[in-house]
Amino acid sequence: MSTYKNLIGKDVNFLTTDPDNDAAEGQIWYNSTAGAFKNVAGASTWSSTGSLTTARRESGAAGTQTASVVFGGGLAPNGNPDTNATEEYNGFNFANSGSMNQAREGMGAAGTQTAALAFGGANYTTGGVLASNEEYGGASWTAGNAMNNPRSYVAGFGLQTAAIAVGGGPGTAVTESYDGTNWTNLSSPSNVPGILFTNAGCGTQTAGIIFGGGYLDGFGKPPGPQAVTLEWDGSSWTAGGNLNQARRRLGGAGTQTAALGFGGYSGPPQFFNVTEAYDGSSWTTLSATLATGTGHMHGSGTAVSALSAGGATSTAGAVATSYEFNNTINAITQAAWAAGGALNTARFYLGGCGTQTAGLAFGGNEPGGSKNETEEYNGSTWSEQNNLTTARAYLGGCGTQTAGLGFGGGPSTGLGNTEEYDGTSWSEQNDLNTVRQGPSGCGTQTAGLAFGGYHAPPGASNATEEYDGSSWTTTGNLNTANYQFAGAGSQTAALAFGGQTPTKRQTEEYNGTAWTTVPATLTTGVSGQSGAGTQDSAISALGTLGGNTTQTEQYNGTGWSISANATQARRGAGAGGTVPAALVFGGYVTGEAANTEEFTGGTSALNIKTITTS
Repeated sequence: MSTYKNLIGKDVNFLTTDPDNDAAEGQIWYNSTAGAFKNVAGASTWSSTGSLTTARRESGAAGTQTASVVFGGGLAPNGNPDTNATEEYNGFNFANSGSMNQAREGMGAAGTQTAALAFGGANYTTGGVLASNEEYGGASWTAGNAMNNPRSYVAGFGLQTAAIAVGGGPGTAVTESYDGTNWTNLSSPSNVPGILFTNAGCGTQTAGIIFGGGYLDGFGKPPGPQAVTLEWDGSSWTAGGNLNQARRRLGGAGTQTAALGFGGYSGPPQFFNVTEAYDGSSWTTLSATLATGTGHMHGSGTAVSALSAGGATSTAGAVATSYEFNNTINAITQAAWAAGGALNTARFYLGGCGTQTAGLAFGGNEPGGSKNETEEYNGSTWSEQNNLTTARAYLGGCGTQTAGLGFGGGPSTGLGNTEEYDGTSWSEQNDLNTVRQGPSGCGTQTAGLAFGGYHAPPGASNATEEYDGSSWTTTGNLNTANYQFAGAGSQTAALAFGGQTPTKRQTEEYNGTAWTTVPATLTTGVSGQSGAGTQDSAISALGTLGGNTTQTEQYNGTGWSISANATQARRGAGAGGTVPAALVFGGYVTGEAANTEEFTGGTSALNIKTITTS
């Protein structure tokens, strides 16, 4: 019998039980009530993983720990030369993919493994600082419209269709936003004199964070490493808590309220191995350290499940070494629901997408018939926006508040209508190939997934379709035809659960090609529920068990467990967000509902990899 390390080439990162039977040992906790990380000895670890094919520094990266893409970078100090090579990581190894159109290093990055964005940077072979922008579709790169301000060593975060760029050289503090087509100049981080560069960034277009870096000479600040943290709310920057270790050229991952900063550099020969976690207010230095002090890297993933790829050390100008960061058992505890602002139009079986602080609600039903109302949520209140072109309920949705996608719907025999939302208005697009009401959806506006639903005749559907920003393509069917169920994840890593299957407990996972029915089932059979999160960290909330329920369950990539109950029992609510920050709104109680609830906390045991051999 072989060992896991002999087969895979790395140690197991997780234990399903604590060998010391100590509830605290091997855990990093985030207390959602106190709003702070609690650092426990042995709580978090960095472990070596598969090396990059091409050693590089100052590359870009996007995605999750187990589905990341790394692109560009310098092959030695100061380029000499720069590369356009792209590699994808599957949780074990890196493999080459389509090259960028332009070699560069020090670029901004955003997006996912199958929908990444690279912008700005520098090419030291030609000596140019770049404004050019490229989009990655999972196999190849396409040139997009350039930024307004050429810059290198720029911070970036968000999605391919909703990104932010800030700072960089030769000297601009201007913030630019990208909507999938054009870049627009926004506010500068005016509360901090000078211009930051070589800092890290993470988060979304409306809730991001940058930290560390240095100031360019001649802009009112000494150019040494900084501990500065700045938070972005979609329109302006405010100061956050400082890093404990000032540094530049560090890696970052996570969100505005749960970020990770690691490694970094303060000038030869000082490279750091320090890791810090941010809770939305202050930074905590963790016990986990990189095996070797490393800087000039780019990070991806979350604050509890991150990837550091490549970089430079005190002895090598560019390295291929990569590391995974993991908590051992629980990342976030004390799951809870809290009331949010009510919808302006009460309704049920409506479409939803976005995040907890930037949600989108559209369509739905009430006793008077189908609705076309659209509303945006800012974290506290809903505001009316331009209506859907086609009024309908039981529709699927995915994407963000400024790049949403609505598809299918009913009642009647089902619809194929697809509409895109750009943050202002809806526009008709190509229809689904299979008309239906009640499909589940996940992904983005340019990489969406629709699965299941109901059409009469013949009834429940197992059809799955992928959307590329223009049209739908039929792909592998669900194993069990289903409707009134929930979904989560991305176009290449989706999750389907509950609904009108025989047990109402079934779970299926999608890998971008085919669905697999997994052994994990919901604790309680439920239909009409809401879902949010990723394939490895999702919630199933509300629904009906014969009567409406407040029950919430969480999925950690291996199994489901009971979590905190919501306040209002209902079914057919819209949803958005992630775990640990989800949102549900509307639904059916004894009639249409308008109330909104926000879910916080509850991430557990991520990325447990199981292998059986003999």
